[in-house]
Amino acid sequence: MTSPSATPPSPRVRLTEEKETLLATLYGRALDSRAKRPILGDTLAADTVRRLDYDFRKMRLSPGNAAAVALRARQLDLWTARFLARHEEATVVHLGCGLDSRVHRLDPGPGVRWYDVDYPEVIALRRELCPERAGCTTVPSSVTDPAWTARIPSDRPAMIVAEGLLMYLTEQDGTALLRRLIAHVPGGELAFDAFSRFAIRAQRLNRVVVKAGARLHWGTDAAGIARLSPKLEIVENLSALAVPGIEELPAAYRLAARASLKVPAVRDMARMYHCRF
Repeated sequence: MTSPSATPPSPRVRLTEEKETLLATLYGRALDSRAKRPILGDTLAADTVRRLDYDFRKMRLSPGNAAAVALRARQLDLWTARFLARHEEATVVHLGCGLDSRVHRLDPGPGVRWYDVDYPEVIALRRELCPERAGCTTVPSSVTDPAWTARIPSDRPAMIVAEGLLMYLTEQDGTALLRRLIAHVPGGELAFDAFSRFAIRAQRLNRVVVKAGARLHWGTDAAGIARLSPKLEIVENLSALAVPGIEELPAAYRLAARASLKVPAVRDMARMYHCRF
């Protein structure tokens, strides 16, 4: 019989395909938090990795990979924080939230209603691992199921955030999802990353995707994003290789990023968009 003081067993991870890839971004944030000069400093990610029964070493993430993950997350945090600074009474819809602690990092005020949306098995793991947060509701659903949208308030501005998600959806499902949310709320902003069509064709070179047995589908560009809605305005459009803070990467990765920026197809493989509607 286990004594009340015994250490509880580590949660087992039973995620497959695109669901398993969320562990790579979690691990990247955890590695960054342990760095001498962390970019994001997500200590909750490090605690979650420590508690999970999963061999993260097989992902073989380098310090440069971890820093790139942290830079992407920090940029999305920054856009979200700026929105919340202007809207004390607002909704945040965090699509494909995985095990991300964004709501804890940003610590929104009492007037913000936050919704973390992901597959039921991901939300079950999240509820087991992540501390509860007042004002935050977890929604166990595929993001492409229209039914969950009814749970989102339709009477206040919304910030819609998606990190490492849209490229795993088909173009039909991804555009329908974003259009549905844009139509559901009176206005707001979008912050997300997206892959180009070239990146989709070259996905066999993406080690994380290949190891998880996942598949990428939707490749787009600024013109494709603009077609989502006549109300949509792209405020910022950044190459993932030129995100502010890229100078914080290890020297070898900085040099590689600078060289890649000179090749348009490589420069545009992954971009970050901040939109207003």
